[in-house]
Amino acid sequence: MTNCRLCGSARLADVVDLGATPPCERFLTAEQLGDPEVTYPLHLRVCTDCRLAQLPPLITPEDTFTEYAYFSSYSTSWVEHAGAFVAGLDLAPDAFVVEVASNDGYLLQHVVARGIRCLGIEPSENVGRAARERGVPTLTAFLSAETGAAVRKEHGPADLVVANNVYAHIPDIIGFTRGLRALVADDGLVSVEVQHLLSLMELNQYDTIYHEHFQYYTVASARRALAAGGLTLVDAELLDTHGGSIRLWARPEVSGAEAGPRVMDLLDREKAAGLLGPTGYADFAGRVARVRRELLAFLVEAAGQGRTVVGYGAPGKGNTLLNHCGIRPDLLAYTVDRNPYKHGRFTPGTRIPVLPPERIAEDRPDYVLVLPWNLREELTRQLSYVHDWGGRLVFPIPRLEIVS
Repeated sequence: MTNCRLCGSARLADVVDLGATPPCERFLTAEQLGDPEVTYPLHLRVCTDCRLAQLPPLITPEDTFTEYAYFSSYSTSWVEHAGAFVAGLDLAPDAFVVEVASNDGYLLQHVVARGIRCLGIEPSENVGRAARERGVPTLTAFLSAETGAAVRKEHGPADLVVANNVYAHIPDIIGFTRGLRALVADDGLVSVEVQHLLSLMELNQYDTIYHEHFQYYTVASARRALAAGGLTLVDAELLDTHGGSIRLWARPEVSGAEAGPRVMDLLDREKAAGLLGPTGYADFAGRVARVRRELLAFLVEAAGQGRTVVGYGAPGKGNTLLNHCGIRPDLLAYTVDRNPYKHGRFTPGTRIPVLPPERIAEDRPDYVLVLPWNLREELTRQLSYVHDWGGRLVFPIPRLEIVS
């Protein structure tokens, strides 16, 4: 990649190089274990002009999302988060809501329950099918300006367009944002939730760097991206989801709306953290290396003492961590996941078996390494039974923590 995908600048600075890994959701079947795997560089850079942190577009969304292994509804806390969001919306009975990358209907099911007209736009056929089975109208498509215009022509303009955890997954930022603008009414709102680069940098959340994420946003870079597609950022708020996210509220440029005080406050915070200049990125690679050393030292010591360590969860971020650290089944016997789609498969690159969650209670391991650390509160409750036999939970990010 020689140019920034947002502003076109050729001035990209290194942030961290995590080597090469397979795509994080490309879980292997037993029959594929003898086959080679294609890996791609995982090298994060930041544009020194517009400050968009980004990966080169080495894979396409079509490579990843046509058949997808992630179903949002398997996270109880995420469904509750979506429910609270919908409950707080001031929507007229005749409103129209569109969600882009609507997954399995985890959010729009709450809109349906309110009797409000809605439509999901989801590129993954298998995931969209699950949404339709849940009663959520869902179009199988990738969003572009053309798709947005076609949906608007057929269904009318949307009063609210929601785009949760998708704005990082799109290499054509400007085209996608124009799609959002095409969908929304001139007096409507667009709500975008995306991981905050400030949290990623401050809390060593480097495992959220993977090929599905083409870029990582500050409020400053998101504001510029939205403007490139004809949307004005009017409000922003910090969220706890995914280890630290931002919810961005935007209106069409033609509305004449302006940025509110929370936007300006967050811009000041990002400036103070050095993210609008070079200083905020300077020591990140060193802190990433420390996470790797601490986790490997723990796993090697546990193996030497004859202790058993298994994983909980098989998220995309977990596969970045496992591959970067070079963890194999000799150090992590298996991991478990609530999603039956992954059962009997193997993690990409590291080839660790993925089993049903019940296996933990059967085997009573000494340690459970929690890979989706961003769901810490939810999973600590779910895994409380591990303490019954003296087992302990291990969280690798932001620093290794073993919970008694």
